[in-house]
Amino acid sequence: MDRNHDREHKAKAMIRLTIILLALLLASAGSARGQVLIRVGDPGRATYSELHEALRPGTRAADSALSILREKRPAALWRRVRAALRGEVAWNDAPLALTRLAELRDRAYADSAARLGRAIEAGEVDGPPGQDPMDLLAPLRAVELERSRAARGDGEMLKEILAMISTGSYGVGEAWVLGRLGRAASDSVQARFLATDDTEPKVRYLTLLSFSADSAAIPLLARVYAAPDSFGIPPRYASRASDALLWIGTRSSLAALLDARRQARARGVYAAPELSRGGYDFLANDSSAVISRTGKWLTEWIAELRP
Repeated sequence: MDRNHDREHKAKAMIRLTIILLALLLASAGSARGQVLIRVGDPGRATYSELHEALRPGTRAADSALSILREKRPAALWRRVRAALRGEVAWNDAPLALTRLAELRDRAYADSAARLGRAIEAGEVDGPPGQDPMDLLAPLRAVELERSRAARGDGEMLKEILAMISTGSYGVGEAWVLGRLGRAASDSVQARFLATDDTEPKVRYLTLLSFSADSAAIPLLARVYAAPDSFGIPPRYASRASDALLWIGTRSSLAALLDARRQARARGVYAAPELSRGGYDFLANDSSAVISRTGKWLTEWIAELRP
């Protein structure tokens, strides 16, 4: 009887874990859509883009992105968003323009962003064929939040977003703004990551760290990637630590990622066949993601960037 009860308990625990991880997988599949993590032309950090494949400075794609990311006129950015919705310019211009608009914190366009967001949610906005205006909800929300941050201050914004995270009532727009709140936000998320023993919030906090460029998180992220089991992170989701180190993008963060990858391979952390995809093992696919996101191998960036 006790043995059967133990088996039943373990089976239920596995079912619960499977449901949690499936939910996380579905959530992460959409998390990169809409809100944009992109960096081009920073001499101290690696190029990074979630919108482009192997973006390289000096290319037409990089120059086009930079023209939007350096735009100082909110009205010009808003026209770009509207043009993308009409199919007159590339669809990727819309999230890029909204990302830049969020950085400018213009009050009038924060109101416009809120109105457009409500219209999209109500199904009143059409996009060009094959594109979903719902993808713009996260960057539209970021425009609102950044304006609110300018009016209320970083401290109040951090309290509000952390409260939303605690209840799970946040989106990618909030995660993006949290990543811009600097060391205080990063320290809070790291502390919460270390304090919980539950898998779902562990992965949630690790994912949130992938929006932050705080270099103080490098040691923790490297340890998580090298030994996710010691932190209670399923190996499949340890790629969030790799994402975070790539987004930090300094020579030290990329060197830490490369070293963590060597440690993980030596320990066989990611050797399980179920972690493979497309005929390649987990670490090979993670290496491919570096090329896709940054345009170069880790070793190339480490040789190129200043210490």
